Amino acid sequence: MPAVFIHGVPDTALVWRPLLQELKRRDVICLSLPGFGNSRPAGFNPDKDSYASWIVDRLKSIDGPIDIVGHDWGALLVARVVSIAPSLVRSWSVGAAPLDPDYVWHDTAQIWQTPGKGEELMKNFTGEPLAMGLSAQGIPVEQARETARRIDDEMKTCILALYRSAVRVADDWFADLKQVKAPGLVMWGERDPYADASFGKRLAVNTHARFKLIPRAGHWYQVENPGLVARELEEFWTNMT
Repeated sequence: MPAVFIHGVPDTALVWRPLLQELKRRDVICLSLPGFGNSRPAGFNPDKDSYASWIVDRLKSIDGPIDIVGHDWGALLVARVVSIAPSLVRSWSVGAAPLDPDYVWHDTAQIWQTPGKGEELMKNFTGEPLAMGLSAQGIPVEQARETARRIDDEMKTCILALYRSAVRVADDWFADLKQVKAPGLVMWGERDPYADASFGKRLAVNTHARFKLIPRAGHWYQVENPGLVARELEEFWTNMT
């Protein structure tokens, strides 16, 4: 009965390290999205639907039942997966990514979604300045530096394509949330600068999921307070049995 973790943007599976150190369970699989710290398969188009389909294919190859966990873009993708393939998971947990008709993309996302401006911003999206920016949002300095080192041209290309495919993601995906069947847990940092926690509460309501606010945490709540997040996940999983 594995737990499958899906990272977000601009992360890789590295983002789960602090949380995994706190979890008691060891049947854990951290997937790395194509183009994020690895090479894309030949012909892979890095848009939102291709990534969701890729996760569905990976889950089909894993012996279940599966508890799936996603953060940021990983959360959006998990929400999509449990909407279109609800029988593949036993439970799901997400956070830090609204799927809501009223949500307006944050400023950086809007720049990435704009041809020319996105490419220009990506020129400076690297190195020590990026690492210090991530660190200022609660990621430990050494982990932030390792994350920044992994953001290569391949990942930048994928990030731009992914965001540009999702300008109106709620128009495409929101209605299908009614197909979600498995129990869910939505967690949200109290101080998330990219999306207010009210969007997390609404996602929980729309999917009949539990909601947990992570106090004094921002966007990377599972890094800032891994002990609390681990306890919440383990309690949630235990109550599944």
